[in-house]
Amino acid sequence: MSRVIWFEIPADDPERAAKFYKDVFGWTVEKWDGPFDYWLINTGPDEEPGIHGAIMTKDMGQMVRDTIGVESYDKFAEKIEKEGGKMLSEKIDIPGMGVMGSFQDTEGNIFAIMESTM
Repeated sequence: MSRVIWFEIPADDPERAAKFYKDVFGWTVEKWDGPFDYWLINTGPDEEPGIHGAIMTKDMGQMVRDTIGVESYDKFAEKIEKEGGKMLSEKIDIPGMGVMGSFQDTEGNIFAIMESTM
């Protein structure tokens, strides 16, 4: 079964958003050392139920977006489109992590799928 494995929160000011989530929920938020403005969120110990996520700038997306882990990107991309969903981005290679892409469901909600190579 495929599960939600990641979330992304859009922000006009990622530093302000990071402070908010740290102060309200006690989450650890650290700026990613990558090629774009992205802040990694650790919501708690891995032994407890829950997932981690990130804060992204709004130029990367305007709504909260969940990522669903799948065993085969190509298989699920085909299933999504067969069931009325729409591909929003091409398959993207995330070095050392896997491949992912964004989709829209039949209700207009945006989500991503990711096939892990880890």
